[in-house]
Amino acid sequence: MNTAEDDRKARSLATVRGCATRAHQGVSALASAPDADIDAALRHMAERLQAATSRLLLANHQDLQSAASAGLSSALQDRLRLTGTRLDDMASQLRALADVPHAPRDTVLERRSDGLTVLERRRPVGVIGANFEARPNVTLDIASQLLKSRNGGVLRTGAAALASSRALMAEVVQPALDTAGLDAGVLQLVPDADRASAYGLVSVPDLVPLVILRGSGPSTRSLGDTAARHGTRTMAHADGGGVLYVGPASEERAVHRLIVDSLDRLGVCNRLNLLLIDEGSYDALLPGITSVLDKAGISLSLPPHQHPRGYEWSLDAARSATVTIDTARDPLHAARIANEETSGLVAAVVTDDWAVAKEFIDAYTGTGVMWNATTRLLDGFELLGLPETGINIDRVPGPRGPVTFRDLYVRQLLVVPTGGKRPQPADVRPDDPHRRHPWNAALLAASRR
Repeated sequence: MNTAEDDRKARSLATVRGCATRAHQGVSALASAPDADIDAALRHMAERLQAATSRLLLANHQDLQSAASAGLSSALQDRLRLTGTRLDDMASQLRALADVPHAPRDTVLERRSDGLTVLERRRPVGVIGANFEARPNVTLDIASQLLKSRNGGVLRTGAAALASSRALMAEVVQPALDTAGLDAGVLQLVPDADRASAYGLVSVPDLVPLVILRGSGPSTRSLGDTAARHGTRTMAHADGGGVLYVGPASEERAVHRLIVDSLDRLGVCNRLNLLLIDEGSYDALLPGITSVLDKAGISLSLPPHQHPRGYEWSLDAARSATVTIDTARDPLHAARIANEETSGLVAAVVTDDWAVAKEFIDAYTGTGVMWNATTRLLDGFELLGLPETGINIDRVPGPRGPVTFRDLYVRQLLVVPTGGKRPQPADVRPDDPHRRHPWNAALLAASRR
């Protein structure tokens, strides 16, 4: 006999499956939609984002009130907050994304001597799921990247940001798709705040073969374990925290500037988390660093620590405004600490000595490494000019670092005769100027060589 818990999980799974089924119904048409329609939808999103500002801020205010009542930290509330300025920035990013050229569908790899041509074809995944933390802007970041890559989507966020995310979908995303002549149902938001819906999302590989996981390390790992049991592939953005190594030959003002720049927001994954100071400079630099952190309202965790050296403060509701400080013997020692005791998200070195910087950079194996630059730069828009679906820190082949629409495809190898007439693929729209040739301009050029 089913328990109440079983019934709750079954309802959440049914809700997720319903969203996935609806999104799946529109993916074939989306895959063959003209580039101009995709980009028009993104521009309509930007317009609607600004036209609906008052309604979006009202929904966000409801989330913020609930967050304050629930005792969320100021850092987590900052992640949740929408403002007019932030909405304007989101609109600018959407317009920038719309202006990015679409990659060729087919790329010639080889024109063989046996009269065959080998191509690599980019195909959408189909429907991609995304489970993410309480940050409403991520709803739009992921929806826009899925649209640009011609993938359908099932998005799921927690209760803290659900009102804001529902407003963004209802006021911005789905009307923009409809205005551009695209199926508005191809991008879905799970309306269920129950945590069981997150586990449901990674349990339907027949409809959602890939799920982007964002959030705390324990949460994403638990979802990843469930996904693995069901055969669902995941792309995880889990643990975060930036490292700054203050090496020999560091200019004190530069050190202070990078510390301040790396702590402009405390609830984000690429903020300064662990500050390593070269032991030969520690005593001289610590008083100035302490003063800078005090002025910024940041607490110091000094050795001996009562926590792991790479503890991620942004996820600690009580002590998010904290930075761990420790010493490092040399660049190799600093890189080893960053490699072995932190998430491997991003690390920076500040020094005027090229040899010191090179030694640290060559030894650090994480996703991003900076020299005399803030860890906050590890961001899709900052480095790639594109919103991101997340930052993948997996140490396996595949997209790593900020993941954008260019990474959300599967590769297909295609072999065709080099010369002669070729069949017209069924999914090519004759009115799409980018696809008038059966394969693409590159193949046509290759066949003429």
